[in-house]
Amino acid sequence: MSDGISTLILAAGASKRMGNKVKQLLPWGNSTLIENTVATAKQVSDSVFIVLGANREKIRESTSLDAEIIHNPNWKAGMGSSISIGAEYILKHAEGKNGLLIMLADQPLIDASYLNQLKKEFDQDDFKVVATSYENRLGVPAIFHQSIIPELTHLNGDYGARHIIKKYQATIKSVLPNGKELDIDTPETYSQLIDNMNF
Repeated sequence: MSDGISTLILAAGASKRMGNKVKQLLPWGNSTLIENTVATAKQVSDSVFIVLGANREKIRESTSLDAEIIHNPNWKAGMGSSISIGAEYILKHAEGKNGLLIMLADQPLIDASYLNQLKKEFDQDDFKVVATSYENRLGVPAIFHQSIIPELTHLNGDYGARHIIKKYQATIKSVLPNGKELDIDTPETYSQLIDNMNF
């Protein structure tokens, strides 16, 4: 069994395809996308961190985030830079955890039930990585064993953790998300999801 996991939420991007809207602040139920993600993460982890970059001050002023905020001044460099700065911070401030869950702020259908499924697989077997299975790749949400976290600090660019996942594919467990993996990248996707949720 693990001694628990830390969670790193990636929310530093500018979301240019959303036009003039700040994606992290889009309404979701009674809160916002970013607040919903934090609330979900808190159900499976007592150590939650969130990386902000673009629109950082607006997000901080507009929300009440029950998570420790990490600033990525180099957010334009892509998701890899956010993982790197987040992993480095967590190595210094969240000792004693057996793994790191990395998730995105724009996948609102990812719920605590799914994250607990990932966590259960991580606890039960000696996997280095437990990752979400997409159509032709593995990705986040994913839990990385504590021994891999130092490698995450060397990521850069917009490739995220993909090459780390590929490196450990012999000791990786994939989990099917059953449609929960949908991310909000356009106003149309957001509108469709809102219509389907019947808030």
